[in-house]
Amino acid sequence: MKSKWKKMLIASMACVALTGISATSFAAYSLSSEVKDATPALLQASQIGVRTYNTTDPQLQKAPNKDAILVMSFGTTFPETRAKTIEATVKQIQAAHPNTKVVLAFTSHIIIDRVKANEGISIPTPEEALKQLKAEGYNRVALTSLDIIPGMEYNYKTAVYDIYKTQFKKMTMGTPLMYWMGQEGQRDDVEATMKAIGSQMPQLGKDDAVLIMAHGTPDPANAYYSVMQDRLNALYNGKVMIYTVEGKPNLEDVISKLKAQNIKNVTIMPLMMVAGDHANNDMAGDEPDSHKSILQAEGFNVKTYIHGLGENKDIRQLFTDRADEAWNALEAE
Repeated sequence: MKSKWKKMLIASMACVALTGISATSFAAYSLSSEVKDATPALLQASQIGVRTYNTTDPQLQKAPNKDAILVMSFGTTFPETRAKTIEATVKQIQAAHPNTKVVLAFTSHIIIDRVKANEGISIPTPEEALKQLKAEGYNRVALTSLDIIPGMEYNYKTAVYDIYKTQFKKMTMGTPLMYWMGQEGQRDDVEATMKAIGSQMPQLGKDDAVLIMAHGTPDPANAYYSVMQDRLNALYNGKVMIYTVEGKPNLEDVISKLKAQNIKNVTIMPLMMVAGDHANNDMAGDEPDSHKSILQAEGFNVKTYIHGLGENKDIRQLFTDRADEAWNALEAE
């Protein structure tokens, strides 16, 4: 059964280039000739990895190429961390593509409104950015995401891709920081990311541990955190634990593990692109319900590392690699 399903996916990926429906890359399947006709539903089900749409509109097909990269982030109202993380990553992507227009968009409408009101800076939504690019004559756009996992935020971005792709000659949609897990011969994005944060780790003695605070999501992609913990256990001998603000595992879940290991000293750090409200207040605030205060009340000595992932040069490189993959798919014939 597994072999037949692989072959159906293979066929579906072969058909997409002919139908104007999104193709995929990094899919780890080999072409099979057994399935001659793939249904639209099967084609859509096979859309994994970097997605690519080629128009079937004759007018768009003959138009000269005019390319752009759209970088999409949730955003933050904290200007300092935004400059060190999101904007630094966009600058690195721009430096890798010096002759290409690179645009930043935020998905949080609330953050967009607050940044406009407090700083006078207008940042578009992805939808607004694509409308503006189309108005300026750009007809091939690579979309890239500054998301950590393919959860609800990434779903928003893929929805934008699905809604707007037919308005352009070609559009690609890249993957978030962690997507592949080493399955079917693929690379392991989770392991690479957990290794990249090693540069942030303090020296850990027998009484020490690190807690990494992630966001969490109601999406089934919350299961990525279990995969992260598996890689962390292998890399850091069980001394580094992940928990989430709005998912599972939560802080209470890891406190019991800390006590079981007789941990006395804890460093907490965010697994988020920016060190915004969650990092400064939920994690490191002085209020009684902050994570730092809760841990202190449980008897732990607590240190805080308040830096977003975007400040980590190795993480910025991984995000740049994701943008390059979307760009390479855009350039591919």
